[in-house]
Amino acid sequence: MSRRRSDRSDPILPQDAAAGDAAEREAEGAPVSLSEVAYERILDRLFGRELPAGAFLSQNDLVKLIGVPVAPLRDALRVLQTEGLLTIHPRSGIRFLKADFELARNTYQLRGILERPAVRAFAEFASDEQLDALIARHERGMAALEKEGFTPEIASEIVAIDAALHFEIIGALGNPLIVSTHRRVHNYLQLIRLDRTLTAPIVMRTLREHMALLEACKARDADAAEAALQTHFSNALQRTLGIF
Repeated sequence: MSRRRSDRSDPILPQDAAAGDAAEREAEGAPVSLSEVAYERILDRLFGRELPAGAFLSQNDLVKLIGVPVAPLRDALRVLQTEGLLTIHPRSGIRFLKADFELARNTYQLRGILERPAVRAFAEFASDEQLDALIARHERGMAALEKEGFTPEIASEIVAIDAALHFEIIGALGNPLIVSTHRRVHNYLQLIRLDRTLTAPIVMRTLREHMALLEACKARDADAAEAALQTHFSNALQRTLGIF
């Protein structure tokens, strides 16, 4: 049950209920199982703060909250336990993961392992049109942020900008297994950043780091692109931990 939510490399912003894979297929008229619906709804409630990170709930509590029958809910819970987002305690309840320093460190380490080779491929093979579109979108976002400040509308666009960059980078490898793993890492990132407070300067620093990466890609300099990505992730982890 992969999930296609907007990626957020450093800016963790209030997220609208973005459609996941199940919702996308449902809109296209394709069949969607109740277990997939339950999976999507649990993550929507978790990342929307309706279901607190670290919460301990009974199965009946979740049936009421999610609005699906017990059997498909159990299927979804088993998948989410495999993905590390919760622990099922038989005859007791379900404990949802709460982010801590170790999870943040491990998540960014894994993210670097996945995206470092991807950004080298992206620097070499991304089209000029693809890079120009990403650069232009970042420039528009930075201009809007400077003019309007950190409004909900701009926050939504920054989320989309961030998603466009990082999912295009990981997609450069053309490996669906890596893409699937990257989406799982993305879920950890959303959980880690739930309690973060953002400001316009923090978001602007993130966008400038993105621009440095894109400029290296535009120059077809894979070494510089990888270095820019590593710097971005290092800074993002420190921001996530509240260091600066």
